[in-house]
Amino acid sequence: MKKIAMLGSGFIGRFYADALHGNRSADKIVSIYSRRQESAQKFADDYGVPHVTTNMEESISNPDVEVVCIALPNNLHEEAVMLCCKHKKAVITTKPLGRNAAEAKRMLEAVEQAGIFNGYLEDLVYTPKFIKAMESVKNGALGRILWAKSRETHPGPHSEWFWNIELAGGGCILDLGCHCVEITRSYIGKDIKPVEVMCWADTQVKPIDAEDHAIGLIKYENGSIAQFEVSWTFRGGLDLRDEVMGTEGTIWINSFLRTGFEMFTTGKGADYVAEKAESNSGWLFPVGDEINELGYNHMFMDMFKSMEEGREPKETFYDGYVVNAILDAAYKSAKTKQWEPVQLDIWRGKEGLTKPSTLTDYDADHYLIKEEMTHFGAKKLILKNKTTGRIEERVLS
Repeated sequence: MKKIAMLGSGFIGRFYADALHGNRSADKIVSIYSRRQESAQKFADDYGVPHVTTNMEESISNPDVEVVCIALPNNLHEEAVMLCCKHKKAVITTKPLGRNAAEAKRMLEAVEQAGIFNGYLEDLVYTPKFIKAMESVKNGALGRILWAKSRETHPGPHSEWFWNIELAGGGCILDLGCHCVEITRSYIGKDIKPVEVMCWADTQVKPIDAEDHAIGLIKYENGSIAQFEVSWTFRGGLDLRDEVMGTEGTIWINSFLRTGFEMFTTGKGADYVAEKAESNSGWLFPVGDEINELGYNHMFMDMFKSMEEGREPKETFYDGYVVNAILDAAYKSAKTKQWEPVQLDIWRGKEGLTKPSTLTDYDADHYLIKEEMTHFGAKKLILKNKTTGRIEERVLS
């Protein structure tokens, strides 16, 4: 059993606690830190936590604590990580790692210098649908991945600090784009270097300084492209969708709004439906096991099994740093209106890749462009002459 200090008693801290206490049943939160005493005490009462404090270092340094789980606003991540390094405690932290790549790099270097376990809690690459899709991608069912797209949109986050650009570090690009970037990066290959980003962003609806809507493109060194769509202005709940296209196939995933569970109610007796659902009457789309469908169970299983086995988890602070670097380029592009390079001071993947050849030989003289069966039963070929470049069409009876 791992003994955990939970830093943060709010929305995400409670999601984490539900997963930690509800799935493995082998790990226990033994200390809760919150900035407000009443919130800390309520959390302690709800989850049976023996140690309650409003002093962050007191929670981290508690001799019973083996692992620190950071579920705090973005501006407090670095302080918490540095205290974990000081007291040599394993640390796992919610996304994004930092408000920018500079913060993320300092945290990455600190945990590695301290020699402590570090895990990046990117739950959406642990969802059951993502895990199944990723298995198909790794097995070659889609061939070479050409394009990956991830969308996360909803009516806006729960807590006030998200809306403060100084505390949060950004708007929906940082809050939601960090998910989308790591999802698409995983499909394309985390060892493939992201090279540049083009992004549009705007504040369309909310009276805030940060962006509430954005669309971005990320070019990778091997010629693959990723796309993200994020919004705090979407009406209708939490929309999580991925698309992956390769030379041999395509995957579409809808993780939340359309799960096969649909219900109509007048609202009588209705209460909580699903995260960021906007109504509890009319046609509703509940989620059968929200904790599991959002990836929390698989994520914590990976984190704690990795600790026990002395290996790195699937997501580390290094991954969080790469994500932050990509998002920094997105923010710069949104201002300059042009492609901006991804600045990676630390890169541990492949180098010097080029776009793979897409040429398929049909015979000694032709490349195959397309082969199809027509509605009248004949096979049609579209070919390119290797010498002249001429496009030819052949119909085989």
